[in-house]
Amino acid sequence: MKVTLFGAAAGEVTGSAYLVESGKSKVLIDFGMFQGVPNVDQKNRISERFTFRNLDSVLVTHAHLDHTGRLPILAQRRFTGSIYCTDATAELTGLILRDAARIQENDLLRVNRRRQREAKPLAKALYSPEDVENVLRRFRKVEFGKPISVAPGIEARWIEAGHLLGSASIQLTAQEGGQRKTVVFSGDLGQSAIPFTRTSNPIERADPVFLESTYGDRDHRSFKETAAEFAEVVRIASQQGGKILVPTFAIGRAQFLAVLLAYLFRRKEIEPFPVYLDSPMAIEASKIYLKFPELWHDRLKEIVRERPLREELLATRSKVCVTPAESRALNEKRGTCMILAGAGMCNAGRIVHHLRNNLWKPESSVVIVGYQGRATIGRALVDGAKEVRIFGEKIAVRASVHSLGGFSAHAGQADLLNWLAAMAPCRPRVFLTHGEDRAREPLAACVEQRFRIKPELPGYRDSIEL
Repeated sequence: MKVTLFGAAAGEVTGSAYLVESGKSKVLIDFGMFQGVPNVDQKNRISERFTFRNLDSVLVTHAHLDHTGRLPILAQRRFTGSIYCTDATAELTGLILRDAARIQENDLLRVNRRRQREAKPLAKALYSPEDVENVLRRFRKVEFGKPISVAPGIEARWIEAGHLLGSASIQLTAQEGGQRKTVVFSGDLGQSAIPFTRTSNPIERADPVFLESTYGDRDHRSFKETAAEFAEVVRIASQQGGKILVPTFAIGRAQFLAVLLAYLFRRKEIEPFPVYLDSPMAIEASKIYLKFPELWHDRLKEIVRERPLREELLATRSKVCVTPAESRALNEKRGTCMILAGAGMCNAGRIVHHLRNNLWKPESSVVIVGYQGRATIGRALVDGAKEVRIFGEKIAVRASVHSLGGFSAHAGQADLLNWLAAMAPCRPRVFLTHGEDRAREPLAACVEQRFRIKPELPGYRDSIEL
């Protein structure tokens, strides 16, 4: 058996993709888009020499773009196999991929207008809306915990990962040469303390395990402390009389913050003010969350029993901005308000426009509540940049910038080690992926110290013989 990494390796977080070859079978685990890295467009454009015609199936851990964003390329390469994932993941992935194709079309119009003026050849989108619809037809839904055959000689099981609605780790079992190999792909693991999605379930058997390491170098601040800090930051920001900008991942983080804000307003911990959810995608994602209450955290279920949160989760108590005109109209709003807008890494979307219009105002505030990839505006703000470049224009950073890591949907170091502990007694080979080197190297040291297993740190396009 051989596993080749086509992303989320060599110190990178995005572009997750593993090609598993066993006997005559080929299975792809995730096929995510690279984000916020140098030469990102080139890295996302898989060489024409790389064929998917003999690929049996694709197994998806969860819906985030860095795990699903290149799937429509399969439609261009005449892939005829099945794409397996949980029910919630299938619905969220459809929402994400359609939005990605729409953004590409809009960006392409702007880029090609400039290229026409420069007498340069026109650029092409990575994929089209038609490619998205074609690949979505290949989706097949699976149940948590139920093993299914995904290719000749290969069986897979999806286990709750606690990262996002429907997210899973995948346990792959393959028969080859009279031997039985069990390979585990963690996907993205969730933080156990966040009372929104279910916590990850342990896996006790693996020969090798591919473990994410996004926050392998540290633990997050406790949820209780982070929620209190969030309330205090928002209280102070609201007194400044400016806009409070929150770069928000449309799926997961937007719903969590909508619930948290409603809860804080309801408890009178924050004086209510207008909240604008500037993300049609987040509204649609909220509707999907409401379809799967069985995948919620028990604490969220308790809050719902205390008072139904349908209004809060759908943000109908907030001001909803669907059209670009409604988004632009926020520029004229005066006084305190909060704007929740994507993209979560400030590398695209409506939040970039709001940052351009408000970063230079001292009364404005920016609250960062999630991971910011390298070479993104969000990372520059977290790192204390005095100015950033937006649409080619230098923008001074005079707004207050606050970074709250405790809301991350990713497991911190302790959660990663605790998840690995369940399978450590069987002495698996451990490969650390999906993390910058500054995160995965400290995690490797912890794994070696605690379990006496020396992890391996694979690189991009490395092939690992098992």
